[in-house]
Amino acid sequence: MQTLGSRSSDSSPAQPGRPGRLATAAWSDSLPAVAGAALAVSAVGAALALADLASPLRAPFALFFLLVAPAAALSANLRGLEPFGRLVASSAGAVGIDLLIAEIMLTTHMWSARSGVAAVAVISSLLFLPALVQHSTRSSNSMNDRESTVEITKR
Repeated sequence: MQTLGSRSSDSSPAQPGRPGRLATAAWSDSLPAVAGAALAVSAVGAALALADLASPLRAPFALFFLLVAPAAALSANLRGLEPFGRLVASSAGAVGIDLLIAEIMLTTHMWSARSGVAAVAVISSLLFLPALVQHSTRSSNSMNDRESTVEITKR
């Protein structure tokens, strides 16, 4: 029986063919740029669909918006999960939200691309609210803790 190598610790330098700390650092450094690009593409897709402009980029960018907006909103609320689990859960939830919106709009005979994008935008915004409130509450509590620490050290 062949023994497979164990995981190397993070203290070892990066080896060719094996990502190490350098590859992880490069990925974490480029993550804000990737998120900004995704936000820009998503916003352009929503704007093109809402303005009903004829463009070859309208369909792919609007589809990107329809998948990414609810996935990002759900992912913001799933902070307790591991990254891969959060990715899977938020992606499945985004597809579910899109299908539910489409089904409701088709059932009520109100379907249009513009109203579908608007409904996804509204629901995604509403899904972002709990994460935003939790983040603002957590940051204000940490600011209060810092202020009390400063007051104690001044005395």
